[in-house]
This record gives sequence, C-alpha cells and structure tokens, in this order.
Amino acid sequence: MPLGMSLRFLSALLVATGFAVQAAHSQTLSLKPFKDDLFAYPAALSTGDNGAYTVLDYHEMRDINQRDEVPEKRVRAQYTDPGVRKVQHDLMLKTDAGDVRHVAVGRTEGASIIVLYLHGQGGSRKQGVDDFTFGGNFNRIKNLMAANNGLYLSPDFPDFGDKGTAQVAALIDHYAQQSPGAKIFVACGSMGGMICWKLAARKDTGSRINGLLLLGSLWDDSFLTSPAFKRRVPVFFGQGSHDVVFPVEKQEAFFRSILAKKSYPTRFVRFETGTHGTPIRMVDWRGTLNWMLTKAP
Repeated sequence: MPLGMSLRFLSALLVATGFAVQAAHSQTLSLKPFKDDLFAYPAALSTGDNGAYTVLDYHEMRDINQRDEVPEKRVRAQYTDPGVRKVQHDLMLKTDAGDVRHVAVGRTEGASIIVLYLHGQGGSRKQGVDDFTFGGNFNRIKNLMAANNGLYLSPDFPDFGDKGTAQVAALIDHYAQQSPGAKIFVACGSMGGMICWKLAARKDTGSRINGLLLLGSLWDDSFLTSPAFKRRVPVFFGQGSHDVVFPVEKQEAFFRSILAKKSYPTRFVRFETGTHGTPIRMVDWRGTLNWMLTKAP
C-alpha cells in the first residue's frame, strides 16, 4: 500500500475508533438483573404524577413473615448469594476529617458505579452489609455492584452533623479519584438522611454525586437551593405509610415541592401499611438505580 494511502487509512481508522469509544461512553449503564423475581415490588394500588408517585400493596405477613426464616433476623436462603463476600473488605481510610472505617464490596478502583449506604441512629457500617436482615436486600445491592463492575460502600461516621458529613465526603472524594468515570449514588436510611442533604449542600460533593435515595428518612427544604439540586440530581423517596418517626405526609409534601420545579427528576414509593424500616427492606435497588442512571447529570 502506497504511503499516502496508508496514512489516509490510518487516519480514518483513528477517527472511527474515536467515534466508537465516544458512542460506548454515551451509552447509559444498565445494571444486570439479580434475583429480580424475588425482589419485585408488590402490586401497585395507585399511581400519580405521571408515574412519579406510586402506592404499593405492602403486607407484613407476606413481605416479612413469609420471606424470612426468622422474622426480621434471617431471610430465607433463596434471597441471598453469600459468595459476594469474596470481594468484601473491612477497611480504614485516613482522611483530614478523621479515620473512616468502612466496608467496601466490589471494585475499589476503576468502578463503573459507586453506591454508598448511610445508616441511621444506632446503626453502623455492619448494618449495610448484613446479608440476612432487611429481607436480604443489602445482599442484593452487594451482588448488583459486584456483578456490574461497581463498588458498594457502607461506612461508620461519628454523628449526623458536620463531622460525620465531612468524613463521608472525604470517603466519596477518595473513591471518586480511584474511579473517575463512576456515577455516585448515596442511599440514606432514617437519620442518615441528614447527611444526604448536607452532602447535597456542599460545593464539592454537591457537584459530584449523581443521585440520592431517601429510605424512611426526613426532608430538608434547603435542598432546593443546593448545588446538587441545581444540577438536577435525581432523588428517590421510599416511605412507609405507618412511619411514626418521619410522617409520610410530610415527606410526600416535600417530594411534591421538588416535583413542582420544572418536572424535576424525582420518584416517591409509598409502602401502604409499611413502618419505619420498610423502605430499606423493600426498595428495588436495580429498578431505582437504573432509573437514576438515565437521569444522572
């Protein structure tokens, strides 16, 4: 092949390769299934707001007593795959905000997606990696991350104020640098939601996170002026209708205040008759995260 033709061929090949790489990056990540039939939502009683709001038919007898071998303590074996523990590590990260003990599951470098779970009052990093409580739902998110080149993090933190938030922000910063292409989603159970909203308000994490999941948690009107809100970071709410800690009516009102802002990307799932811990047990991690991945900035 003459030199001129070979150079033109090489140039064309490089351009084609560039387009292929660009197309690959433009495709939205979609998490592969893991026991989807077992973790599917129960029947919807009603929907509204163009599908953004759903009321689900939750029943304690079916969704706890039939699902668990020992109610609320040990789920039946078919709901879990404990083999994921092979890629689970209890770690300590030294940061300027203090030492952050955390459990990491999956790829600590080069991850395609990062999900953090922040526990509520009286919890610890161990709650978010317990394979058998909450109906095996933590085992599911661990397996989803491990099977999709992702990383799941469950940290300890000293409080739900500025110090705890600073440590979680430092943890996010560290792993974001290790996986610069990863979308980052933060799930907060109960009081952990205080840190969710504080992360959204910070200039660093508010400009970095790609989605928030509030599970039986609280509201914060300051979110509406936060860096995360300005980026239209998607927000998911899961709440039990019989939550006596954070009343469902107040969380629904906050959800609607967000939804009103130019069709902001948010969803609300109400578990009818569910209590405070119901959303942690029942949230469909895969369905929710796949929706968020399509909306993430």
